[in-house]
Amino acid sequence: MMKFPNDADGEALRSLFNEGVSFKKPQPVEFFIAVPDKATGEKLLPVLKEEGFHGLLEQDDETDEWACICSKRMLLNHSELKKVQEKLDKISKPYGGHSDGWGVFID
Repeated sequence: MMKFPNDADGEALRSLFNEGVSFKKPQPVEFFIAVPDKATGEKLLPVLKEEGFHGLLEQDDETDEWACICSKRMLLNHSELKKVQEKLDKISKPYGGHSDGWGVFID
């Protein structure tokens, strides 16, 4: 039985584990970075790319909020996910952005 930390990331990992997602091979993880507007997101994307993240900018249909979505293939590991989110926070803060969660799409 795998143990997961008692926080939002741990809950998400537990849910993926319960759905049968492999924790032994890298998965495409999408990280969401909330940004104030489209122009800001367009400035942030090349910076994210320099840091090794493949990103795109999307507007939420329901809330009209903008977000940069970065994908990275990685093992589903709590401390690594935390590290990536902290790094994205640091990169996006000067642009008024912040890390806003992550997800894995399951086939």
